[in-house]
Amino acid sequence: MGVKRIEAEEAARLLDEGYTYIDVRSVPEFAQGHPPNAYNVPFMNMISGKGLAANPAFIDVMKANFDAGDRLIIGCRSGGRSAKAASQLAQAGFTNLCDLRGGFDAEMGPGGAVACPGWSRCGLPTETEAQVGRDYDTLSTATRT
Repeated sequence: MGVKRIEAEEAARLLDEGYTYIDVRSVPEFAQGHPPNAYNVPFMNMISGKGLAANPAFIDVMKANFDAGDRLIIGCRSGGRSAKAASQLAQAGFTNLCDLRGGFDAEMGPGGAVACPGWSRCGLPTETEAQVGRDYDTLSTATRT
């Protein structure tokens, strides 16, 4: 099964129906704001003085915390990282994936115009604190038994 691309309003509806939001932005980006109850598993980490670099533990951390059949919405800032992350998750055996087009902010089109508004631009609820057990520090130490 492929990855379904959805927009923010549909993501909000799916979350109400039991989907789980996985924010694949870096830890500092996540701390600036995210959908309520989101989990933070960075696809790329912020490296001081170097910018973003691939997170080699991404798939392992996802497998340690989520089952392959869990209903997941993958989101980032504008949709680029989440599309790549969702693709890698699908290759790793995850089967119920939605990629949030526009991410938390927006997908930008030619000339800087908003092509698809993301979660925050749609006025959907946000929070800045991670819920207990949903921050990357906690998730990255989980193991499956």
